[in-house]
Amino acid sequence: MPEALVNGTRLAYSDDGPRHAPVLLLSHSLFFHRGMFDHQVAGLADRYRVVRYDHRGQGDSDRAPREQLDMDTLSEDAAALIEHLDAGPVHVAGNSLGGFVALRLAARRPELLRSVTVLGSSGEAEGKVAEFDPLVAAMSEHGAAPVIDTLMWIMFGDETLASPDAAEQNSRWRAWMLGLDASIGDCAHQVVHRRPVLDELAGCAVPLLAVAGEQDHAYSIANSRAVVGAVKDGHLAVVPRAGHSVSLEQPTVVNALLVQHLAAAA
Repeated sequence: MPEALVNGTRLAYSDDGPRHAPVLLLSHSLFFHRGMFDHQVAGLADRYRVVRYDHRGQGDSDRAPREQLDMDTLSEDAAALIEHLDAGPVHVAGNSLGGFVALRLAARRPELLRSVTVLGSSGEAEGKVAEFDPLVAAMSEHGAAPVIDTLMWIMFGDETLASPDAAEQNSRWRAWMLGLDASIGDCAHQVVHRRPVLDELAGCAVPLLAVAGEQDHAYSIANSRAVVGAVKDGHLAVVPRAGHSVSLEQPTVVNALLVQHLAAAA
């Protein structure tokens, strides 16, 4: 497993595909790790160099105190990783938390990017603080296990949760989340209490694709539409039968959207 010492932390990452192909950097969601993009590696690593990494505080990367898990710091981590790999400009795609990171890169470090894709994400301040804060408090005390059913409902669409075809994948991620300790509460706190970035995106010229799951329980299609409206070159795609973790729930559709978007941006 490759590791990068960047921005005062150690990030674990995976690096697949041709060394000299265009780089696609994938940034995962809260409660997951870089393995949430296994489908994208399988579908895209024949033509792109696909780099996935774990955010500080999650997966195989170093833990950090709550005050170092904010979206600004995570975005600086991503920029430092791109520079460490001498990979820029890259295509970057992020799901939920990964999208918060990708939008900050687009607003603040556009020279590092060829394109940006955000999936199940938002550029606004959290609109459900009162709903999510009790979950954060519970996780900060006991880890994710006591609220696992709520987390699964937030992270996946109704059809995915009910589908026999998705049962194995659902079981995998439920087991992963059940094992998350109380430190995940610090990561979740910073997601819930993030600052908005929409105003910073005004005039951003990085080609942007916002992908929204039709059954997303966390962020609405309107959140994705607002991101698209904030930039110069933005496009919206709504994916049926998908919830918040759209890259996992409908990977074939998402991969096709990525191929189209990345080719146009190139």
